Amino acid sequence: MKVLIILSSALFLSGCFNGDDSQDSAKDSAQLGKATFEKNCVQCHAKAGKGLAEDWKARLPNGMFPAPPLNGTAHTWHHSPKSLMTTINDGGAKLGGWMPGFKDALSEPEKQAVLDYIFDLWPEEIQKKYNARFKK
Repeated sequence: MKVLIILSSALFLSGCFNGDDSQDSAKDSAQLGKATFEKNCVQCHAKAGKGLAEDWKARLPNGMFPAPPLNGTAHTWHHSPKSLMTTINDGGAKLGGWMPGFKDALSEPEKQAVLDYIFDLWPEEIQKKYNARFKK
């Protein structure tokens, strides 16, 4: 009888706790992504990834391109997760920009969190298109 009471109590109490760490993990990743973005990316890509240049496709007087917006209004969502991670790691010089590489400056969880944060900036329609294209 004592065992039955203990097991019943344990079962009852387990229902009081969420037990779904995925929500907490996603929330933590979103916070890490936003903090990492604001520390390392906002000076060129602006708050909430809006971009600083009126026309991000036009070369600047120095021949380089300005940092594009990352909020779904530019081309970021056209690139695969692997391609975006390569740009974070290696920078944007190969693409005609001046973004520095963050390969050694950010941890892998920070880089992934930034990508997750950027994805969250996109309108739902863009997210769906991206998922259909790259997350089949």
